[in-house]
Amino acid sequence: MVTSIDGTNLSLKGQKVAIVVSKYNNHITDSLKDAAVETLKQAGISDADIFVVVVPGAWEISLATKRLADTMTFAGIVCLGAVIKGDTSHDQHINRAVSMNLSEISVDFDMPIGLGLLTCNTVEQALQRSGGSMGNKGQEAASAVIDMIRLNLAIEDRFSLELAAGDP
Repeated sequence: MVTSIDGTNLSLKGQKVAIVVSKYNNHITDSLKDAAVETLKQAGISDADIFVVVVPGAWEISLATKRLADTMTFAGIVCLGAVIKGDTSHDQHINRAVSMNLSEISVDFDMPIGLGLLTCNTVEQALQRSGGSMGNKGQEAASAVIDMIRLNLAIEDRFSLELAAGDP
C-alpha cells in the first residue's frame, strides 16, 4: 500500500515562526506582513510565537534570515519584500541574489523559508500582489511555510516512530 504524508492535520501549537520584512516600499510590505501574520494565527500559531524582524530593504532579508536560522529557534521563516524595477537592472540582481541565498539557507538549515519577495515592473503590479486583484503574496508565503512545517513534523513523527520500533 502506498503511504502518503502531508501533515495537514498536525497542530502548530508551540511552533515559532519569524517574519522578515523589508521596510522599503512599506506601503506594500506592510500589507504582505499583515496577511502573513493573520495566516499564521489562523493556522494556530499564537501571537507569542510570531516574531517580526524589520530590515531596511530586500537586500538585507538574506542576512537577517541567516541570523534567525542560526538561532535554531524557528520552525520556519517567512520573507517579505518588494523590489520594483527602476531605470537600471539592479532589481534583477537583488531578486536573484536574495532568492538564491534564501534557497541555500532553507536547505542548509532544513527549515521552510517562504519567499514573498515581489519582483514587479511597476508599483501598480506590486499593489495588486499585496492585497489587490492578484491576491496577497504574504499570505501565500506564510501558507507555504505552514504546510512545510506540518510536513516536516509529519515526516519526523513517521520515521522516528519506525526507527524506535526497529523498522528501518
